[in-house]
Amino acid sequence: MSDLSSEEIEEAEADLGEYDGERNSEGERHGRGKARLPNGDTYDGEYEHGFRSGQGTYRFRNGACYTGEYLQNKKHGQGIFFYPDGSKYEGDWVNDQRHGYGEYTYANGDIYTGEWFNHNRHGQGTYVYKDTGSKYVGGWVNGNQEGEAELIHLNHRFKGKFLNGNPVGHGKYVFDIGCEQHGEYIQSEQDKGEGEEEEEPSLLVAPKWKASEITELTLWTPHGENPPSPREASLVAAAAAEAVEEKAAAAVTEEEKMPSIAVTDESAESRDDAPSLHEVSSEVFSPARDAGEEDEGSREEEENKDQEDQGTTSLEDKENESKEAE
Repeated sequence: MSDLSSEEIEEAEADLGEYDGERNSEGERHGRGKARLPNGDTYDGEYEHGFRSGQGTYRFRNGACYTGEYLQNKKHGQGIFFYPDGSKYEGDWVNDQRHGYGEYTYANGDIYTGEWFNHNRHGQGTYVYKDTGSKYVGGWVNGNQEGEAELIHLNHRFKGKFLNGNPVGHGKYVFDIGCEQHGEYIQSEQDKGEGEEEEEPSLLVAPKWKASEITELTLWTPHGENPPSPREASLVAAAAAEAVEEKAAAAVTEEEKMPSIAVTDESAESRDDAPSLHEVSSEVFSPARDAGEEDEGSREEEENKDQEDQGTTSLEDKENESKEAE
């Protein structure tokens, strides 16, 4: 106990707002209790030695709400956070951070399910785009799509590697018509306009897909440890060459009968027939569009994190001061 008088302790307690609940022999908030803070926030749950610890529900005056586990005033353990914009996170918390495994539903309807580290999507996870139905399944680093992954669309998918939200290097497109297009994403630099300073740093643009060959479906993916041997690959290619050529020719013939339309998620949803391989070569994947939607989700996370911090910082400072006073 401190050497403060009972009047000074009462004044310190008043700074924390109203409290109705259990206390221990030393007068600390301990056990079950309800608190109304001076800023209008409320807490209903368990305390240990003056700190929110255990199960509880904290309601912010801005409409946000957290229900879950606490440890010494920090969200820690399993919990659900409802944000004012309609988004929601349900999963693991460590020291007030989204950390472990959890699901974040964004205000625009997108959903990320997977691993978190220090408040960022990090590790393995799945991001579903509500508007298009496309789905990214693979690695994440500090909130960005990175590592081996699959980008799954309505009637085709891309398997390869990503860096900073864009596909990079070798990969392949797998089509429901029963063939694959192998190739490589090449990063190019934006051309300088006339009169621009040469000293200006070049701007990176979306990587371009360069197709190399078409084969029938293979079992190997970027997730596999060993690709097929050259001999096995040549045998498969020889056996399937005729069938693949016929399918590709049929697709090209069908394409010539209709206007040329680049394959996007929107066009795939409105067409039942399979996309042609020439369309795929021009634009199967739109990094700018999908990255834009995913970046919007990242901005929501940052804004909501600021709201979490604003709602808890002043309260924690006051409760820690009260703890020291007691």
